[in-house]
Amino acid sequence: MLWTILIAIVVGLIAGFLARAIVPGNDSMGILPTIVLGIVGSLVGGLLWSLISGGGSGQFMSFSVGGIIGSVIGAIIVLVIYNAITGRKKVGR
Repeated sequence: MLWTILIAIVVGLIAGFLARAIVPGNDSMGILPTIVLGIVGSLVGGLLWSLISGGGSGQFMSFSVGGIIGSVIGAIIVLVIYNAITGRKKVGR
């Protein structure tokens, strides 16, 4: 159980950090929101993978290349939706 939580935190931190680096603009958030972003992104990535593959989540929320890539994709989706809902990063004219 402890290892599962530690892996979720590490994968969440990596995925959240990469998502913040990929999505353009300034995301000023601390380490805890970055971890939460990555964990939620990992869950979204796992859900999308299960919908696409028609099976279980498999590699998501794991410390593997496939798990990290799926988690980053999910975190990017979550970050873009969050920015759209909160109105952050809109370009003023």
